Amino acid sequence: MARLRSKDLAALALLSACSPAVPIEPQPSASSSAAPLAARASAAPPPAPPPSIAPSSAPAPAPRIAFSVAEAEEILYPAGVPGDAACPPATDAPSRVRCLLELRYGGHEGEKKTALSLFEASGSVAGVEREQMMDGGFRGTLHLVPELPVGRHEKHLSWVTASSIDFDAFFEGLAKHTDKPVQYRHRPIAWKFFRSVNRTTPSAYAIGWTVAYNVSGSLHGSADAVRETLFHEIFHLNDAARSTGAQQWSRRVLGPIHDAILAKCGTRAACLTPYAPTTTMVRGGTYYAFQPNNGDAVHEYAADLAARYYREVRAVLREEKPLRPAFKCGPEENARAWRLLADEFFGGVDLVPGC
Repeated sequence: MARLRSKDLAALALLSACSPAVPIEPQPSASSSAAPLAARASAAPPPAPPPSIAPSSAPAPAPRIAFSVAEAEEILYPAGVPGDAACPPATDAPSRVRCLLELRYGGHEGEKKTALSLFEASGSVAGVEREQMMDGGFRGTLHLVPELPVGRHEKHLSWVTASSIDFDAFFEGLAKHTDKPVQYRHRPIAWKFFRSVNRTTPSAYAIGWTVAYNVSGSLHGSADAVRETLFHEIFHLNDAARSTGAQQWSRRVLGPIHDAILAKCGTRAACLTPYAPTTTMVRGGTYYAFQPNNGDAVHEYAADLAARYYREVRAVLREEKPLRPAFKCGPEENARAWRLLADEFFGGVDLVPGC
């Protein structure tokens, strides 16, 4: 069983510093213009090395194999594939992955069908995280154990699969409104499920086209909450994919805006309220997008901004009541950040009505 120390977590903070110390977690609602899109994991153990694949969003014939057979085996069986597994050789990658999924979810027919459908539709593989001890800093030592999303945890696999389908529809909708590429990869993803023993944190973390998902995570109370949390987490992956040296896109491009807001407001919640993409706050602290001592807070500001963009534009695409007030209609910093994000990741599309 691996043990992660504070120094091991520091390198990961750039990608996955995703949860306030004690988050306030009301569930998103259609009537709330800035409903919390979730606080996430603050520290995360490093998963397997990422596959080499360029970001993409357009739906494609499935399954599209983005993971090598060895990587798929590690996602499903981090401790090693059982020696008696009667699956095709590694030369037939799709067949072997299907066989391993059937083996891993054996005895759980509904969950097996869901895991296979997720793979066929997106190329994503739903497996488990490794057992490990995480030094969570002020949270203390966390014991993470692999937990297959079956039985009473089946809803989490269903919510992840539904989120993937929803993201497909969202990006298909965006593509109809632009001739520019929509540069946001949301699949395939390695989904690694785990449980924190006697704890509810971290809810999720992301690195290297992997999202680790805690079946006991305090944020995973509904399909809506999960979907928006996952969009936030997947943004971290896309942000990191645009790194220049040690700097992620969010630091290079949104950093000056974020820094200026902090220079003006510090951590005063009343001052920060108009600039916060979500209402998620740290108990005893401030808005999550501006919370100090949580890695580079601009990464979380950008991920929350992406999730806010998703909520607002999704409502327009689905012909639902627009969320009011629109984020871009706040201070001019909001409009600048919104436009920069839309241009970089979403083909320049902005379907939100004007201010």
